[in-house]
Amino acid sequence: MKTGTRLVTLGREAPAGNSGEQYVNPPVQRGSTVLHADVADMRERVARAARGDDGGPVTYGLHGTPTHRAFLDAMTALEGGERTWALPSGLSACTSAIMAFVGQGDHILVPDSAYGPTRSFCIGTLARFGVATTFYDPRAGAEIAALLRPTTRLILIESPGSHTFEVQDIPQISAIARAHGAISVADNTWATPLYCRPIELGADVSVHAATKYIGGHADLLLGTVTCNAATAPAMRTFIRSTGLAASPDDCWVALRGLRTLHARLERHRATAERLIEWLLQQPEVARVLYPPLASDPGHTLWQRDFSGASGLFGVELQAAIPVAAVNTLVDSMRLFGRGYSWGGFESLLIPSRAERSLRAARLPDGLIRISAGMEDPADLINDLQQGFDRLRRTISEEQA
Repeated sequence: MKTGTRLVTLGREAPAGNSGEQYVNPPVQRGSTVLHADVADMRERVARAARGDDGGPVTYGLHGTPTHRAFLDAMTALEGGERTWALPSGLSACTSAIMAFVGQGDHILVPDSAYGPTRSFCIGTLARFGVATTFYDPRAGAEIAALLRPTTRLILIESPGSHTFEVQDIPQISAIARAHGAISVADNTWATPLYCRPIELGADVSVHAATKYIGGHADLLLGTVTCNAATAPAMRTFIRSTGLAASPDDCWVALRGLRTLHARLERHRATAERLIEWLLQQPEVARVLYPPLASDPGHTLWQRDFSGASGLFGVELQAAIPVAAVNTLVDSMRLFGRGYSWGGFESLLIPSRAERSLRAARLPDGLIRISAGMEDPADLINDLQQGFDRLRRTISEEQA
């Protein structure tokens, strides 16, 4: 079954309505307290949960409703994993996928290009609990083995990296982790499960900020964690012991977003390519950071491991351009919003100011990040044109 068809049909095995009718879009089912037929039924459900069997009736709404299952089963099928959980945000998905597998005295490896809040969690919260973090060059492959310690329990992968879009060698890093007895966790938000399946490439866990392309409309906060068979029990234990859960309403919105994900991503990429073609003709642009470009350092890995691309990319302006002029460009945008997310229908453009620990992974000056939305590309190019005109006037005024 082709991807577009799977997106339309997955997660639609919901029970019929009260009159036996079936709905194209299964209705939301909410609930906290689950009523049991008798004491034997209560004990049986608790016993099944203790055995790790979540396939039957649940004991409490915290552990999922049919609405949750519809979305999570769809994500598991798309990711090629064993089990998926929904969490309140993309950040909570990233942090839970780490916390489930580490303890006091452990060590983890994190790419220096990782999502900023994930970095902050590792530097602050993890350190308070006695877990050490080493940030590594996101372009590292086999040499990452030299950074492993006897206490290394987890390697985080984010491909492409936030803001600088380095493509990581997921199969090689995952194999190194497994040989060391460590867990590999891949943040797959940029590509979505349509264009990259880290678990099939060897990773143990795949994480998404469903807030972004999966939701697709800038009105949802949600994260997902999909595990392979080996890591699912530990993640299940962590999720149940911490009480982390997303609402059925949010899972329903995410499931609805999946239905149009294929069509939306094709439009996002097509628009991004039009914008990139125009941007590369501007003398102020030093380079564009986008793995599908043949000139991108990660292009070969992207060709091997990805089947497509989204609409998020970076633009490095010439080093001589003053920061004030870059800010003028950003502030002058009329169609491009200034917001810290991406993956919704509105185009966004922001200056990149992310922290880095390694000189090799530092952000160049004058870097901006663009999320290509659903507007007409011609209108977006006109907006960029007036923005670059303002940038040029600002530079001329400063030089006068």
